[in-house]
Amino acid sequence: MPDLPNNSHPWQISESAFNGDGLGVTETVFALSNGYIGTRGTLDEGHPDASPGTFMAGVFEYHPLSYPEDGYGRPDRGQAIIGVAEGTPIRLEVDGRRLDISETPPHVHQRTLDLRAGTLLRTSEWTTPAGDRVRLQSCRLVSLSQRSVTAVHYEVEALDNALQVVIRSELAVNRTALQIDNPDPRVGEALDKPFVPCAHRSFATGGLLVHRTRSSGIGVAAAVRHDAQMPDGGQVSTAAGEDEVLTTLVVGLQPGEKVTLVKYICHASSADGSGADLETEARAALESARARGWNGLCADQRSVLDRFWEDADVEIDGDAELQQGIRFNLFQVFQASAFLGKAPIGAKALTGSGYSGHTFWDIEGFVVPMLTLLRPDSAACLLRWRASTLDAARQRAGVLGLKGAAFAWRTIDGREASAYWPASTAAVHLNAAISRAFMLHANVAGLQLTETQGVDVLVETARMWASIEHQDDAGRVHLFGVTGPDEYTGVVDDNVFTNLMAQSNLRAAADACDTFPEPVRRLSVTRSEIAEWRRIADAMYVPYDDVRQVHPANQGFTTYREWNFDDNAVYPIQAHAHYAKIYRRQVVKQADLVLALWWCADAFTDEQTARDLDYYEQRTVRDSSLSAAVQSVVSARVGHLDLALAYLRECALADLRNVQGDSHQGVHLAALAGAWLALVCGFGGLRLDDEKFRLAPRLSSGLSRIAFRLSWHGCRLAVEITRSGTTVSMIDSDNEDLPVWIDDVATTLTASHPVLAPLLVPHPTAAPPSQPPGREPQT
Repeated sequence: MPDLPNNSHPWQISESAFNGDGLGVTETVFALSNGYIGTRGTLDEGHPDASPGTFMAGVFEYHPLSYPEDGYGRPDRGQAIIGVAEGTPIRLEVDGRRLDISETPPHVHQRTLDLRAGTLLRTSEWTTPAGDRVRLQSCRLVSLSQRSVTAVHYEVEALDNALQVVIRSELAVNRTALQIDNPDPRVGEALDKPFVPCAHRSFATGGLLVHRTRSSGIGVAAAVRHDAQMPDGGQVSTAAGEDEVLTTLVVGLQPGEKVTLVKYICHASSADGSGADLETEARAALESARARGWNGLCADQRSVLDRFWEDADVEIDGDAELQQGIRFNLFQVFQASAFLGKAPIGAKALTGSGYSGHTFWDIEGFVVPMLTLLRPDSAACLLRWRASTLDAARQRAGVLGLKGAAFAWRTIDGREASAYWPASTAAVHLNAAISRAFMLHANVAGLQLTETQGVDVLVETARMWASIEHQDDAGRVHLFGVTGPDEYTGVVDDNVFTNLMAQSNLRAAADACDTFPEPVRRLSVTRSEIAEWRRIADAMYVPYDDVRQVHPANQGFTTYREWNFDDNAVYPIQAHAHYAKIYRRQVVKQADLVLALWWCADAFTDEQTARDLDYYEQRTVRDSSLSAAVQSVVSARVGHLDLALAYLRECALADLRNVQGDSHQGVHLAALAGAWLALVCGFGGLRLDDEKFRLAPRLSSGLSRIAFRLSWHGCRLAVEITRSGTTVSMIDSDNEDLPVWIDDVATTLTASHPVLAPLLVPHPTAAPPSQPPGREPQT
């Protein structure tokens, strides 16, 4: 992990000493991407490493899925992201000895991720076994202005004595190690060397590789060129084979002399695997990058990020570590979404191969709302991708014997890739979460649902809900055999979160059909069908425990046996107990009912919210990174502000502090977006499910000021919360004014007149709730 000082830098993440045990985490934290191409934050020399790789959006390979016994409707093929041609390695030899940081520890080692410049800088100084000192300085970027471009500025200097330097710069494919947790040998066979060579070329200072995946048929091209500055007598040569381009530079350096290399790497991909077009695209991108030059690419990078931070920056007074964490999270979400096309964002974005590169409902649940408030065009791209998978979702619904559409739990190409149905197919709530993202985007951005094909998604998911509902003799509607967000309580009846989300989905679909006649005709929606959706929504059953005066997470949950934390407080619980034991105990992996308190807030009174939070805090173990943000928002809403801050810190530092212990697999993108939402929706009190711009600002004792920016109905707004009050300002807008509600007091915001409101201090009726042993917020 990075060696972060207590006075964390507000704009930089730094590593000031080499830590071989934390390589995987630093490779994640220092990863650079732009939503199209991403590369892990490995050392330039490529060794030592933990899990290096360069990944492209939508580039994956199929592999077999194995089951202990046959079963109807199970997916037969898995999908896994695969490493494309890796172009960052630059090997250095000095006087015939390879410089290896683990064998020859440097006496100076510094790596810095600069959040404003969008670069990874590295300075290292070694003393060779012969006693000669050498300095290496490098800077790496993945362009935020040219989607195909990665560039490295690499400089070696002789400090004391004359040196003979050999630099070997690589572009190589089929070398990314298998990083999927599956012992099936067929999986290894499918993913070990997934690319088939199609063409290779060599240039004077570089070359090109074109490959195609064996099963998914995706074509990928990678091109590289080098521009070198060195003393007279230096030589550069290139050799290319089917899977590698190797450029070698040999030069003698006198004391104080340097050799400087600028390496340009460009990638291109195509779902149809067309090699000639890919070669043309990669070479054109390469020439464009070289024409712009290293300084030009750096200037463009800074310019793009200047605009981003102008629109999205957060300022936090009173907690430097939280300030750094929130900005790191913003940077990572921006990196993941800068260039979006016909591929989803995976749970780890392009920073690692965790979860096999799959996208989940977490993206629509947390990342899309954040982008809707900061970069609505990027959010729209993600929604259009999800809508493009409707046919696959309709087919999946047909397999399940349902009408409408059932979206994939985990996928890259839109088809279901999960082999464990209790925590995938049974988790039908994902369809409502996806639908919610379309609704929120239209509401917050002030756009029509038809702009993202949202009406189609709402209609087909409503049809799915209508085909699984069950009406009892009293006329109440139930949803049986489902799994909510809490994967420790699987295949249950009437999960409250699922029922409430389905209810919202059904009503929104009916309202959309009343508003947009064209999709209604195209989808053959009948008036009786719309009426049926409203009937189901109105009759939806929501369990309540009158004895304990709380909502059970699902029917009967509060009557399950309590988890014996005295004997079983070992986490994550799923690694130490069988699901046969976990499923019917009152132990919660991640916020489930509490997520309903946030996303379906109007279904609960203030008193119910407080009691429910208290009850589930004592049973939630947060073995999922998605939980802390949810608990932060609801804690803030009931007035437990210091607890809300503690959860916010845990979520904001999820990867910088490796809170879950698995950051080596890639960032927890939904959790990072969740931290920003926890700040804005928790302490800012922003309501996303309301057409009105509503805030309920709060400030914990550990903070003196919060300021954030966002977009609402085309207006760019700035919100500042201090002890003396809240200020909402209009930065720019096409509208003359915007109605604003702060703590339910209505006012009007104009460009010339900010809105000012006093800061309310909540007075909770009960003490902050306790957590299971050892599961207090990890801050």
